[in-house]
Amino acid sequence: MIRVEKLNKSFGDLHVLKDIDFTVKESEVVVLIGASGSGKSTMLRCLNFLEMKNSGKVIIEDKDINPKKENLNKVRQRVGMVFQHFNLFPHKTVLGNVIEAPLQVKKMKKPEAVEVGKKLLDKVGLADKADVYPSKLSGGQKQRVAIARALAMKPEIMLFDEPTSALDPELVGEVLATMKDLAKEGMTMVVVTHEMGFAREVADKVVYMHDGRIVETGEPNELFDNPKETRTQEFLSSIL
Repeated sequence: MIRVEKLNKSFGDLHVLKDIDFTVKESEVVVLIGASGSGKSTMLRCLNFLEMKNSGKVIIEDKDINPKKENLNKVRQRVGMVFQHFNLFPHKTVLGNVIEAPLQVKKMKKPEAVEVGKKLLDKVGLADKADVYPSKLSGGQKQRVAIARALAMKPEIMLFDEPTSALDPELVGEVLATMKDLAKEGMTMVVVTHEMGFAREVADKVVYMHDGRIVETGEPNELFDNPKETRTQEFLSSIL
């Protein structure tokens, strides 16, 4: 589904991503771990072209995406993204937030969009909140609305950028449960997270990044229980 080859990204003199090679197969859940500043979020943002690479290739479903030639909004319809902060429209209801993009971008008829939106709210456990405004929701509920909103575009791939890091600890579980359900349904997912329990339980592959490079990639049990690289061992021993 995604292939990244020799990806480099700099912000001025700061070289943030260094020759990244990376693949994500269909229905695979890939979790990126590493200390803050290791390049994980930048890599995710390069995958749906919120950041533009300096060099290298981002290939989505066998198509080498050239940001200068492609309609990036079309690409982003296929690659949904959920951010650390929910970015919901405060003046729209929960349902209004979920159906906005299908109405505006996909030009879906309103009755159809409403039907899709209600199904998705049911899926994330918020069917009873359709007419509520975001200010009345907890952080965990807002993040689940954000997930429903991303799913409303029927993406083939979902990117999650630290979706639980802005939440109070007791609200993290409900968001992770929604993500686990998506994984079980076979959604292709790339997740940046500090939730190692989630990575161990749900990931097909864990990628450890340090200083803009991929240091080690492996299945969760292999990477957490028997990391090969010293750098990975040091990182895991500092957090587990």
